[in-house]
Amino acid sequence: MINKVEITNVNTSKLPVLSNEEKNELFIKIKQGDEEARQKFINGNLKLVLSVVKKFNNRGENPDDLFQVGCIGLIKAIDNFDLSQNVLFSTYAVPMIIGEIRRHLRDNNSIRVSRSLRDIAYKALQAKEKLITKNAKEPSIDEIATEIGFSKEEISYALDAIQEPVSLYEPVYNDGADSLYIMDQVRDNKNLDENWIEDIAISEAMKKLNEREKMILTKRFFDGKTQMEVADEIGISQAQVSRLEKTALLRMKKNI
Repeated sequence: MINKVEITNVNTSKLPVLSNEEKNELFIKIKQGDEEARQKFINGNLKLVLSVVKKFNNRGENPDDLFQVGCIGLIKAIDNFDLSQNVLFSTYAVPMIIGEIRRHLRDNNSIRVSRSLRDIAYKALQAKEKLITKNAKEPSIDEIATEIGFSKEEISYALDAIQEPVSLYEPVYNDGADSLYIMDQVRDNKNLDENWIEDIAISEAMKKLNEREKMILTKRFFDGKTQMEVADEIGISQAQVSRLEKTALLRMKKNI
């Protein structure tokens, strides 16, 4: 569903793309209260929202909903963006869009526990209270298992399932100024926001290359081929591949 052409009644294949110069011109008008320029700026950045939404396609959420939430993040970015900071709008907006989507996912996530698991958990808790009263000490998981007739693995799983989920934004330390949150101690080295932003920047820069340059960079850096292998495939010399590759990389560096 995430790759469908139409999302939230917007035909993504026909979305406009603005150059940096057009964005700057429109942004000046936006700051002057021009609503038409604001709408044009929003429409010109919807593909940016779509590229971020695709990063969440494994969450089981409706893409239409995520797209709308991402648009809220885009609008917040427009309202807070400062041209004087000399930062590309996309660089500023992507973290805002990601943050808005993550807040939506956090606030609307409901973890459902099956009735059978709940029943096992509640029986285990009742047995625990009964054994504490009887023996005046905390019972082991084995004792609870014997009492209610379930395996200790089933009991452990059921008790874990009924625990309230802990928010990644739960503070674990506060020194009076800055708080340390659970998310600060949990790091995913693969799906970092920085990597997402970098992937989007590279994708946008690649779009500005001609077809031969795109093909050479794709074969060299995404398919892992040597310059000689690329040269043999497309029928030019290795020296030409080297020259075209160098030119394309310089253009991409300028665009990024």
